[in-house]
Amino acid sequence: MTRTRPEQRPFTVGLTGGIGSGKSTVADLFARRGIPVVDADEAARAVVAPGSDGLAAVVARFGDEVLAADGTLDRAALRRRVFRDPEEREALEAILHPRIRAWMEARTAAAEGPWVLQVIPLLVEKGWADCLDRVLVVEVDPAEQVHRAARRDGTDPGEVEAIRASQATPEERRAVADDILRNDDYSELAEAVARLDERYRALAARGHEEGSG
Repeated sequence: MTRTRPEQRPFTVGLTGGIGSGKSTVADLFARRGIPVVDADEAARAVVAPGSDGLAAVVARFGDEVLAADGTLDRAALRRRVFRDPEEREALEAILHPRIRAWMEARTAAAEGPWVLQVIPLLVEKGWADCLDRVLVVEVDPAEQVHRAARRDGTDPGEVEAIRASQATPEERRAVADDILRNDDYSELAEAVARLDERYRALAARGHEEGSG
């Protein structure tokens, strides 16, 4: 797959997967091996921090009702507002996604390490694969996804299933994937991460030709 990466940026791998698939676990395993991790969820919080232009833009579009009493973004209220309304969700994404990408690219460019991992839950849905050197997908059986996410977040399995159903399908993720990890057993996952790390280090050391080809 031909990709175009931003200039002056380290070799960058995008990690994605559905809700409850284990993206955080995989990212932590890479981080323990000295790989800088740039997380889209962290970016999403940063770009709407108090005093940010992102928060101001969200409030201008959706009103003061999406603010908590302390002036921070009321994420639950905003989620209820946009989750079942495609037009509202698109309006929110138009505000947030360019800021999230800019935040992530700035931190990727400044990162120090053999290569950089970007964790991007909506990588496929938003078409961000083309600006990465490689795409890594983590997978687990759908029933296990729902079970893990419901247990982790303390939410109803039905709500988790609705989120999972709204995301890209496994087939859509595989279509853009260069590498796939199965998250069925932690020890096997850790071993697979170690092998991939060595491969990505080698690709980064040789340049971007093979990784972007």
